[in-house]
Amino acid sequence: MVASDLPIGDRVRHYRGDRRQDVVAGLTGISPDYLSQIERGLKIPSLPILHAIARELGVPTAALLADTPAPSSAPPDTTEPAIVQALMGYGPPRSTPVVDPAALRERVESAWRDWQSSKTRFTDVAGVLPGLIADAEHAVRAHRSAGGAGAHRDVMRVVADLYFLLRSYLRRTGRVDLSMMAADRAVRAAEEADDPLRMAAAQWNLGHILLAAQEPDGAEQVALRAVEELSRARMAKSNRVAMSGALHLVAVVAEARRRNWAAARERLRTHARPAARQVGEGNIMWTVFGPTNVDLHGVSIEMEAGNPSEALHAADEVDTSGLPSMERSFTFNLEVARCHNLRREDAAVLLSLVALEELAPEDLARTPLARELILTVVRRGRAMHARRAERLAERIGVL
Repeated sequence: MVASDLPIGDRVRHYRGDRRQDVVAGLTGISPDYLSQIERGLKIPSLPILHAIARELGVPTAALLADTPAPSSAPPDTTEPAIVQALMGYGPPRSTPVVDPAALRERVESAWRDWQSSKTRFTDVAGVLPGLIADAEHAVRAHRSAGGAGAHRDVMRVVADLYFLLRSYLRRTGRVDLSMMAADRAVRAAEEADDPLRMAAAQWNLGHILLAAQEPDGAEQVALRAVEELSRARMAKSNRVAMSGALHLVAVVAEARRRNWAAARERLRTHARPAARQVGEGNIMWTVFGPTNVDLHGVSIEMEAGNPSEALHAADEVDTSGLPSMERSFTFNLEVARCHNLRREDAAVLLSLVALEELAPEDLARTPLARELILTVVRRGRAMHARRAERLAERIGVL
């Protein structure tokens, strides 16, 4: 069985299997070159030719037709319905006992650890988020009506951290709209907590959602305004420097999205890198800010700028083994695979993808770029590489 969104060419290639391309083309009455172009997505066959191919491959013609349009750059919607219901307010009755803020914080931090380090992080957090949302919102209502500013602020800090996590989960599961909602709730929770560090982290999260929504100008404005507000906030200097550095990385990505490579490199050099050197490796408000993350952004800039050789050279100097976030390691190694793809190094692309399957199989299955790279090797690679890529595609659900 193949995925419903798989293009016609990839379906033909899948059902042809190990049969020689020229043999199938000859028996179908078309040239091997034409069949090759169909499989690579360069030609769309007419219905009679598609019927002839299907008959020769021994499958119904419908098996070669995609049920939905070819995959877009947007990730598929894989958000758990229970999480959406919880966000819409389907919580416990008011008479339900309120969870203690300390216990709630422990559960949120445990979910964050799973999200940043578990191979099955989507499955893991999907199992706990609905209950967390319901209990957190119930605690907010209870403490707001009961009075006691200190306890209320404690609850709102936990709620802000929870919605930071929800923002990331919802974006990665294809719901940018709900992710924007979560980011907005995080902003309001941080403000109610009167916590300057979390207010800045809420702007960092909002900036990432604006980037996902293809609004780099807004993301840069949000990030730089938050940096300015941080400069006036009272907090430990190390926290201010680290959070400011993380916000500058949002601005770096925004400048790169606008193809302003010089500005992106300059901000990385003059703002993000000095901050990272000052504070060292860390994970301030789950931003994974530190020298390694700054280096990863440098690799991304060169890749986006169309300099895969420079990007790979820079990547050789990066060691991600100490990063607290598996997602950041995954993204970095996927960008390395993309650089190899730009250089048409199919063996290296395949090697990177197989390593990513071991690192984060659920991420690999959900990431459009990964799916695209796998299918590229299937179409373009030598027979041995194409077969391995097809088996990988089957394992993660593309085929």
